[in-house]
Amino acid sequence: MKAGQYTEEQIIAVLKEGEAGARVADLCRKYGMSDATYYNWKAKYSGMSVSDLKRLKALEAENRRLKQIVADQALDNLALKELLSKNF
Repeated sequence: MKAGQYTEEQIIAVLKEGEAGARVADLCRKYGMSDATYYNWKAKYSGMSVSDLKRLKALEAENRRLKQIVADQALDNLALKELLSKNF
């Protein structure tokens, strides 16, 4: 199975079916995935709605962007310290 084959909305729909009482083995057979995939999804997305998931994705993207900014600033700071430490 290709990674990213299912959208977040589809993942939440599958998990809601599982919460409604469908057997995990039946869901995995129906959607063509492994038990491990189902349980990984359950660990990550359990109890979320689609709007919660979209907010989570936006926060993750913002966090990734902020971490990149901090890393760039740390490199700039290191380069300036090296430049200033040299004797002219």
